[in-house]
Amino acid sequence: MSLLIVGHRGAMAHQPENSLASYALAEEVGVDEIELDVRLSKDEQLFLLHDATLDRTAGDDSARDRGPVAELTLAQLQAVVLDSGRGVVSLTEMYDATSTGIQLEVKDPATVPFLARFFAGRPEDAARTILTGFDAEAIRQAADLMPHIPRCIIVKTMADAQKFDGGWQGLVTYTRSTRFACGFPGLDAQLVDAVHAHGLELHVWPMRTLEDMRTAVSLGVDGTTSDDPAQAKQWLHQVLAERAGA
Repeated sequence: MSLLIVGHRGAMAHQPENSLASYALAEEVGVDEIELDVRLSKDEQLFLLHDATLDRTAGDDSARDRGPVAELTLAQLQAVVLDSGRGVVSLTEMYDATSTGIQLEVKDPATVPFLARFFAGRPEDAARTILTGFDAEAIRQAADLMPHIPRCIIVKTMADAQKFDGGWQGLVTYTRSTRFACGFPGLDAQLVDAVHAHGLELHVWPMRTLEDMRTAVSLGVDGTTSDDPAQAKQWLHQVLAERAGA
């Protein structure tokens, strides 16, 4: 079977998340895609960071208590020392430094029109990108502004998806998603088959244990996201060998 291995914020188990070093390691271990997080600075520049503040990823006390990153310019964000030893990575820097597929998670809906402008000038990068996120309105706007770029709506559980008008089917239709990403809770083979019948790929997350990988393979999902993609690849090979020898 084919199951995509996606590096979560690069290879964050071994390098600082959303850093150039983390992205490079993910590519070195042979991920199919890198998942990362995009935000917008005060001066309307696109950069990569998971959180809405610098506090958790700060490399020293001087980087903490700066307030929301949306209220800082890119120059200010790049002047701060994070745990990577430098400031945030801009979207341009990331694309210039990588060559693999990119799962670009929209953390702030305000980024969407600026992403459309960015990709209009970089069609080669658009061609290796899928836009993802938990915000249905942001993903729908992405479909309107960037219909040529695939989209993935993310939910923590199937129960969350079922709260949407029309359930998970209504959610993927509304967002015009080409992929659906879901946590393991509430997911079963019947639902996986239903998602596939709807014409979508299904990815599961997070991939934390060998048993998670056994579950993912048993369900027949299309991909999974791991903090340690090298370990995930080893687990996948082990599980496939187990099934081949059964």
